[in-house]
Amino acid sequence: MSNWLEHSVQVEVPVPIETVWELWSDLEKMPEWMKWIDSVKISDQDPELSVWKFASGRFAFDWRSRITRMVDRQLIQWESVDGLPNQGAIRFYDRRDSSIVRLTISYAIPGIIGTLMDNLFLGDLVESTLQADLERFRDYAQQYNS
Repeated sequence: MSNWLEHSVQVEVPVPIETVWELWSDLEKMPEWMKWIDSVKISDQDPELSVWKFASGRFAFDWRSRITRMVDRQLIQWESVDGLPNQGAIRFYDRRDSSIVRLTISYAIPGIIGTLMDNLFLGDLVESTLQADLERFRDYAQQYNS
């Protein structure tokens, strides 16, 4: 049995929502600001399906993910269909000349090991990495918008 661990982070991006949405919804560009994502490839047969490669040091994982819900300039929700069990959502909030981007990710780790790892170090590591990713996205969006 697996335990699902969830982490949420957010950042304010001083860029209009249209630009933020355009940049984030191009999933194949995510490795430019997400440290552990090595590549994202959208399926030629199904644009809702993508193959993700996660790499950090000696660890590498692949998984396929499906977009389960998309609301223009508001929400992209997904879940893995194989490989690393994960799900989440990226939410966008329009603040006129800026945008709030809130990322929530859940992932499964087997049994008590997941809870112990989350309590000891994993949760802090994941949240700090995700926060740094969003801050890199903010910088990326600002450069793009200039």
